[in-house]
Amino acid sequence: MENQKSDSDVLRAGVVGLGYAGKTHMTAFSKHAGTKLAAIAGKELERLPVLAEEFNAESQYSDWEDLVQDPTLDIVSIATPNSLHHPIAVAALNAGKHVFCEKPLALSGKQAEEMAQAAKRNNRILEVAFNYRRRNDVATVQRMVAEGQLGRVYHSRVSWKRRKGIPGINSWFTSKALAGGGVTIDLGPHLIDSLLYMLGEPKVITVSAVVHGELGRAGYGGMESDRQTMGSGKFEVEDLSSALLRLDDGSSVALEITWASHAVDDEDISFELLGVDAGARIFIPRYETENTLSIFREVNGDPVTERPTISSTGEGHLAVVNEFVEHVLANDFASNDGSFALHRSKIIDAIYESAATNQEVRL
Repeated sequence: MENQKSDSDVLRAGVVGLGYAGKTHMTAFSKHAGTKLAAIAGKELERLPVLAEEFNAESQYSDWEDLVQDPTLDIVSIATPNSLHHPIAVAALNAGKHVFCEKPLALSGKQAEEMAQAAKRNNRILEVAFNYRRRNDVATVQRMVAEGQLGRVYHSRVSWKRRKGIPGINSWFTSKALAGGGVTIDLGPHLIDSLLYMLGEPKVITVSAVVHGELGRAGYGGMESDRQTMGSGKFEVEDLSSALLRLDDGSSVALEITWASHAVDDEDISFELLGVDAGARIFIPRYETENTLSIFREVNGDPVTERPTISSTGEGHLAVVNEFVEHVLANDFASNDGSFALHRSKIIDAIYESAATNQEVRL
């Protein structure tokens, strides 16, 4: 089904979801010169007209099905609980819309594959909001690896650790049915995507993992600014995930993610790449954007630490939307059908399967 585009060259976008993520998407599409936020949808009926007025959206819908079928829209942007990503995306792609989806792509690799197949079948773009890879520190390390400045990267350590960061301890985030899992599927996609991007997109071939949900079940670790609702009222997922990943280039990755822990870590993100000729560490405490990169190497036999001046812009989702719109305008369907995000979803699946079976899982 082809959508009936407006006479203007500006792409018309509709956002599904009225929470924090939804408002972030609305802001990005409103700021982009090549797009117009034309419609929004969500179940929070008291917020719907308020946000429609704030962002000057022409149409507002209480049901996402109605937004998806709006013939004037070119883009559907999904910022809902994870369980709705798959049905909204498939319906939108089948209706001739391009889809911009919040991470994770879906609850499972099977659902993610169906979304990618729908994008291919309808010649539409499917992209995920992996905004961390747009940070300047990440881009700098990606370039260094590509240029061979680190030599062969044989092992990486990546982590995202929170002391008190469960986003709604009894909300949809901690509902197995609505979220698909806990910290692994919430923060894991950003870590895995950014690392694979820096390494040049190797494939993960095996995963050995453990998960724990001790703190959440005991009532510890909820975020102080708890904005999330609509859950089961139970903590059904994990708050800690640890995995060893083996890659097809012979290298390895140690991954650890916590929503909450009785530890010194507060809101610390770390990427540490160990190369034969040099190492690189990106350390991001409390979402810091300045001077987060360190390079470790030897000069004349002596260990040297370099700290390049790095400032990561705060564009976030706007940077991702910029690239998404470029792909839409270029009709670059084959390269942007969600396949790279599908691999990330399969890695998340393998982490959960390995933890459940106490065995290494081969992708």
